[in-house]
Amino acid sequence: MANQLDKVAVFRKGHFNAAHRLALPQWSEEENFAYFGPCSYANFHGHNYEIILKVVGTPDPLTGYVIDLKILNQYLEEEVYSRFDHKNLNLDTDLFQQQLPTAENIVKVIYQLIRARLKPELALQVRLYETPRNFVEYPVTLDFQ
Repeated sequence: MANQLDKVAVFRKGHFNAAHRLALPQWSEEENFAYFGPCSYANFHGHNYEIILKVVGTPDPLTGYVIDLKILNQYLEEEVYSRFDHKNLNLDTDLFQQQLPTAENIVKVIYQLIRARLKPELALQVRLYETPRNFVEYPVTLDFQ
């Protein structure tokens, strides 16, 4: 079993642009606006999302890599950008037909998509910036670093 000091974290940063609307169909327009504010406007709004993938593992003794960052970028391209970039998350994606595309839900979906592509021995954490000041992270580590 690998010692914690043998582990290394590697990061891959990317971005995509997408539109969404936060509104519950069972609520009136007034109720949605009272709760979600301008995010509930009927004509949607967009964000320039920034994403950071953190992958933790023991470097391969031969290559020195935890994961080849070209491969990690390929996973971002195939699982995230191709699905979400320049899309309306409410209308153009199946993944948000049953849940609102909040930053919290988006980060969990991205985590599941990327996690499915990684070797089981690698740990993954996803940070998603919706704005420069608002971001979410999944899963939670509580170390605030």
